[in-house]
Amino acid sequence: MKRLLGEILVESGLTPDRLKKALELQKKRGGRIGTILSRLNLVTEAEVLTALGIQLGLPFVAELGEIDRELALRVPITYAKKAVVLPIRQENGTIIAATAEPLLLSTLDDLRVLLGADIALCLAPAETILDTINRLHSEDMNKAEDTAQEMEEDELSFLAAELDEPADLLDVTDDAPIIRLVNSLLSQAIRERASDIHIEAFEKDVVARFRIDGILYNILTIQKRFQASIASRIKIMAELNIAEKRLPQDGGMRIKIGGKDVDIRVSIVPTAFGERIVLRLLYRESALLPLEQIGFSGDNLDRFNELITRPHGIVLVTGPTGSGKTTTLYGALSKINAPDKNIITIEDPIEYQLKGIGQIQVNPKIHLTFAAGLRSVLRQDPDVILVGEIRDSETAEIAIQAALTGHLVFSTLHTNDSAGAVTRLIDMKIEPFLISSSVMAVLAQRLVRVLCTHCREPYELTPSERSELEIRTGGEGATVYRAKGCDACFHTGYLGRSAIYELLLLDDDIRQLIMKSNDSSTIKALAVEKGMQTLRQDGATKVLKGITSVEEVVRVTQRESQ
Repeated sequence: MKRLLGEILVESGLTPDRLKKALELQKKRGGRIGTILSRLNLVTEAEVLTALGIQLGLPFVAELGEIDRELALRVPITYAKKAVVLPIRQENGTIIAATAEPLLLSTLDDLRVLLGADIALCLAPAETILDTINRLHSEDMNKAEDTAQEMEEDELSFLAAELDEPADLLDVTDDAPIIRLVNSLLSQAIRERASDIHIEAFEKDVVARFRIDGILYNILTIQKRFQASIASRIKIMAELNIAEKRLPQDGGMRIKIGGKDVDIRVSIVPTAFGERIVLRLLYRESALLPLEQIGFSGDNLDRFNELITRPHGIVLVTGPTGSGKTTTLYGALSKINAPDKNIITIEDPIEYQLKGIGQIQVNPKIHLTFAAGLRSVLRQDPDVILVGEIRDSETAEIAIQAALTGHLVFSTLHTNDSAGAVTRLIDMKIEPFLISSSVMAVLAQRLVRVLCTHCREPYELTPSERSELEIRTGGEGATVYRAKGCDACFHTGYLGRSAIYELLLLDDDIRQLIMKSNDSSTIKALAVEKGMQTLRQDGATKVLKGITSVEEVVRVTQRESQ
């Protein structure tokens, strides 16, 4: 007689009382006992599958191990994901298939017919199986270059004007060449961690480029005759006007690929040789990282953590576009977000939805500017306010008044270094005494590429490099690394990015300089004298830790040293 699943789980450590609670719920609502226990967080999926394995006489594996890729791809992706099943290898004429749904008996029969062999099941977590299915099919999806080649061989290319997108781009079965090309570009960009896709029109052809870790790379050249069709396809996906080709258009879309949700901002502008398209890919998981994971460490982390928990004042983050300011601010808001705090943001645009935080989208067409929005927010009884950017004196004045009346305000400015933010505010006609009494700190930042750990090359730091990195003490004969390039990092030598920081704290001495309207170089010199690490010095720390290379730090901080 087959043993009951609940009995097996009790033997494995589940208390009888908890099992009884789940059984009562099962009587009321129906469903499987294992599913109910998992949803109540009384057992893990692995514990349920292990017990199911004991009950059914099937092995449980936490990892799938080596997979026969050709065999796995013989099962259509839509079926594999629906049945949560994946053939992984063949042994002695029998195909071993991993599943998280062993009670779907029809799956065995379907696989026997589809693969023409006997099937033996093993149990594995659903997430592990689905992630592997997505990865295998993503790798199998044609590269954009292959798809473009097929289009060039096919004279009858056409645009399918279907507005309904598939649930997942990997599930696409449409044979329209333009759809396949655009989907291939998106798939390849996401696979290669691109932040932007540039589709640029020239006189005789169209060039697609990816921005990976801040650097643009040419990906493929497309024949000029496909230009209009590609633009139309992207406009359809972004719900833009396909007939308008003379004016710039901005839009957006959300796609799912490999089970991963990606928000895409679309910008189209007319140029001399046709429309130029830039797609900004926004990965949700990358924007909500803890401060420790985006580059903060040591004293900078401790000081910044203390700043963001203060009850009032302004914290400014400076740096050029694409330097990670939004990610830093979102990390700070996530850290202090709690039910007892009312946090409101005013952004242009809202890049990511933050749970538990009110976010306002700036809309100049209806006169909802940063200044107007900030005025309204102050009537919403906020504790913390994030102003996307201080662009004018009106916004600066209201932000300062908010800080002086008991609010914690975060905002950004476009300046080269931390001290430059002070002079920028003075240029906006803000009184120096207001700056010194409201601004607590200015954080300047840049992004440096992280060396690929699979291929980085060690060497000894030279005296000239020590001087260039402003390393005052230590570092003699230190082992550092340079980029090389391998398959893991697409032969760039780098994999991912990290931030370097310059944190200027406004103490009494620096406030005195601000009150006297001193220039930014004088303010910075005093801050450095008091122990502030410059951007280049923080970069040098990451070089000595083997995180990045000397070339990277020099590349992103050269303006500060000139």
